[in-house]
Amino acid sequence: MSATETSPLAGKSFLKLKDFTGEEINYLIDLAADLKEKKKVGIPHRYMEGQNVALLFEKPSTRTRCAFTVACVDLGAHPEYLGKNDIQFGKKESIRDTAIVLGRMFDGIEFRGFDQSTVEALSEYSGVPVWNGLTNEFHPTQILADFLTIKENIGHLKGVTLVYVGDGRNNMGNSLLIGGAKVGMDIRICSPEQLLPSDEIVNYAKKIAKETDAKVMVTSNIDQAVSGADVLYTDVWVSMGEEDKFKERIELLLPYQVNREMLNKTGNENVMFLHCLPSFHDLETQVGREVYEKFGLTEMEVTDEVFQSENSFVFDEAENRLHTIKAVMAATNGKF
Repeated sequence: MSATETSPLAGKSFLKLKDFTGEEINYLIDLAADLKEKKKVGIPHRYMEGQNVALLFEKPSTRTRCAFTVACVDLGAHPEYLGKNDIQFGKKESIRDTAIVLGRMFDGIEFRGFDQSTVEALSEYSGVPVWNGLTNEFHPTQILADFLTIKENIGHLKGVTLVYVGDGRNNMGNSLLIGGAKVGMDIRICSPEQLLPSDEIVNYAKKIAKETDAKVMVTSNIDQAVSGADVLYTDVWVSMGEEDKFKERIELLLPYQVNREMLNKTGNENVMFLHCLPSFHDLETQVGREVYEKFGLTEMEVTDEVFQSENSFVFDEAENRLHTIKAVMAATNGKF
C-alpha cells in the first residue's frame, strides 16, 4: 500500500463478519499477507505511530492478547491491557459511560468477553474503532487467521471445501459459516442435531451464498460432510463459562472427534487440519488430566496423532492471528 493510499475501511469497527463484504474480507487477508512479509524482511510499518489502544479482556487469552499487543507495538501504537479486575466496567460504571471515557483517551478499543451486545455498545458510544477479540456469538479475527492460512497453502479461498466438526452453535461455527459464505467457499457444519447452528445463522449464510456462488451444508452426517474436504476444522467441546457441560458434550461429540479415520474419510491425503486453540489433544494440561480422571478420555476434540501430523497447520494459524489482527487495526485506524 502506497504512502498516499487510504484504506477503504478507515474508521470502521470490526465486530462481526456480517458487517463486511467478501471483497472487504479478502482485502484484509491480502493486507495481512503484505504486513506478514514486511515483518519477515524487516520493513517498518508503523501505521499507528503515537496512537494508544485499550485492550479490554473479560475472558483471558493467549493468542488474542499476544497478537493485539505485538500488533500494536509493530504498528507504533501503545497497548494498555485492562483485565476484568482493572476497571469498573459493568460494575460501578455502565458500558456506555466506560465507552465514552475510553473513546476520549484511546484511539481504538479491543474487547474480548461474553456478550456481543457489549462490543456493539462500545462501538456505538466510544467514537473510535472497536475490534472484537471474541464474544460468545462471534470470533471474527480468528476467521481471518484461518482464511490467511488456507490461502497460503491452497492458493485461494473461493471453492475451497471447509468442514467444521463439533459444536456448530458456538462462535466458531457461526463465524466460519458466515465467513465461508462471504468468500465463496463450500462451507459445511457437521454437528449432532442438538448442536447445529441456529436457523437464523444458517438462513443468513444461505442467502449470502446465493450472491457469492458459495455452498452451504449443515448436517449431522459425518460421512456426507467430510467427503472431499480440503480443510477439517474443530474447536474445544466446552467453551469458557460452560465447564459444567463436559459430560453432556463428551457423550454428544465423541463420534465427531477428528482422528485418522475421519481424515481418511475425506479422500484427500493433503487435507488441512485447523483448530483455533487451545486444544485438548493430550494429558499435558490441567483440564486434560481432570477430564481423564473423570471420564477416561486421553484426547477430546482431536487426537494427538492428527494434531501433530503433517496435515496440521495449527501453529501457522496461531501465528497468523498476529498478522490478520494487525491488518484489521491498520485498515480501520492506521495512516498509510
